[in-house]
Amino acid sequence: MKMGSFFMRASNALKGYPSSSKLLLLCTLSISGGGVVAYSESRSESEHPIIDAHVAPKKKVVVLGTGWAGTSFLKDLDASRYDVQVVSPRNYFAFTPLLPSVTCGTVEARSIVEPVRTLIKKNKGEIKYWEAECVKIDAANRKVFCKDNINNLVGRGEFSLDYDFLVLAVGSQVNTFNTPGVKENCHFLKDIEDAKRIRLSITDCFEKAVLPSLSEEERRSNLHFVVVGGGPTGVEFAAELHDYVQEDLTNLYPAVKDSVKITLIQSGDHILNTFDKRISTFAEQKFSRDGIEVQTGCRVISVSDKEITMKVKSTGEICSVPHGLIVWSTGISTIPVIRDFMEQVGQGKRRVLAIDEWLRVKGCEDVYAVGDCCTIDQRKIMDDISAIFAAADKNNSGTLTLEEFQDVMDDILLRYPQVELFMKKKHLLDFTSLWLDSQGNERKEIDIEGFKQALSHADSQMKSLPATAQVAAQQGTYLARCFNRMDQCEENPEGPRRFRGTGRHKFLPFRYKHFGQFAPLGGEQAAAELPGDWVSMGHSTQWLWYSVYASKQVSWRTRVLVISDWTRRFIFGRDSSRV
Repeated sequence: MKMGSFFMRASNALKGYPSSSKLLLLCTLSISGGGVVAYSESRSESEHPIIDAHVAPKKKVVVLGTGWAGTSFLKDLDASRYDVQVVSPRNYFAFTPLLPSVTCGTVEARSIVEPVRTLIKKNKGEIKYWEAECVKIDAANRKVFCKDNINNLVGRGEFSLDYDFLVLAVGSQVNTFNTPGVKENCHFLKDIEDAKRIRLSITDCFEKAVLPSLSEEERRSNLHFVVVGGGPTGVEFAAELHDYVQEDLTNLYPAVKDSVKITLIQSGDHILNTFDKRISTFAEQKFSRDGIEVQTGCRVISVSDKEITMKVKSTGEICSVPHGLIVWSTGISTIPVIRDFMEQVGQGKRRVLAIDEWLRVKGCEDVYAVGDCCTIDQRKIMDDISAIFAAADKNNSGTLTLEEFQDVMDDILLRYPQVELFMKKKHLLDFTSLWLDSQGNERKEIDIEGFKQALSHADSQMKSLPATAQVAAQQGTYLARCFNRMDQCEENPEGPRRFRGTGRHKFLPFRYKHFGQFAPLGGEQAAAELPGDWVSMGHSTQWLWYSVYASKQVSWRTRVLVISDWTRRFIFGRDSSRV
């Protein structure tokens, strides 16, 4: 009893200490010998939680989409700083540059996809993912309304999410130009499901063509494959299909090998018109040798289940040709949920959602957009030329000295990337070359008119960025860096000077760096346009394509699967089973 009362008194004496558990070690002697007796009093922290009122709750970041831009953003974002939620109807990331290979079985569909949950697990912070589709964005109340993508939760699959920051990475849809019959009778090539449908349809065309009940004309119609659009996707699909037919299907269906025809329709004068002219010419010549018919200067005006009707621009002639399968790859357009959002933020008259150089949606400061769903509305330098001159003229003399000119040019090059492009085009070594007058003489000072003249042609170099995976990935990475440095750059801005206002911009503006582009042309040949005006074509370029695309896979799992698929195709050929 005495020992017990001692423990109780000791425990009460220690109650005032901040420790949540108290341990008394007392060495006592008993009749049988010495020993150690331990007495502890512990209390669960959950009974008396400590709340720090000074810790602000994490800001909510909602990301819509898991394509190139969204996945790049999530991979590089420090999610421990934010409460991050991702909404996408597809629970995977697809390596879309290899979609044409999936259509013909060169690469299997599962080899180029990585589950979203696997990707976000690698982030050191917690990221929540919801497999659902955003059906509406409420910009005024900072809410997104979503609907489940599973289709079996009747009445319970709709929900809404609040956000402090919203990242739009929802991509785009195929542009049909309102051509009659396109949606009903054409295949698109935007996602894995599209590629799988095309693969099955190719097999169906050949299986139908060998039926004994068909006439020769019907066989030729079933085996006429039409590709509409002469861009990289259309050209690569036509090349993949030609290889598939020549290397595999003619051996399996020898009776109809002479009835197969591939036609590529392009509204412009050349295919691959965004590439160097040398590549465009090389591709057209190779397709001509391979027997792929290229019809340039033709516009499709309607499509039925049996015929495609087009108009020849040069002559106005209208002609119809039968088809077995049509793949439509003519560009992109804005999806409905973004179109509705554009109406809310005052961009209803635009065709594409406009963002500034920091990837913020114009008219909505807390919403960012990346990838195919938007375009950067680069500000013209001539719109700010007077403000720039006033900011540079520190002594209000009405003229700029060379020192003042050099001081402001550093910020101009950061704020207006078209100036740097203009200088490269004119082969100007540095911006002091702009200081020269029209006769090439160095000036002592420059007034507002001379300043305007020096920079008047820079805006001619403004170009919209292409809707490619490379652009989207770089935008996602850039935006993640901005989010990771949000607090740091709030106190110490790193961006260029604000010419209309005071201080500096919080971040450096987004700057796209082009690493080149490939165009596989079939027959183990490819063309590449790389930085430094370097153009490469032929078999060696195809091996370069293999190495680059293998290295760009998002995980070692997909990298191994893609390489094994290529190896399997070399050894065993492509699989034409309808499964």
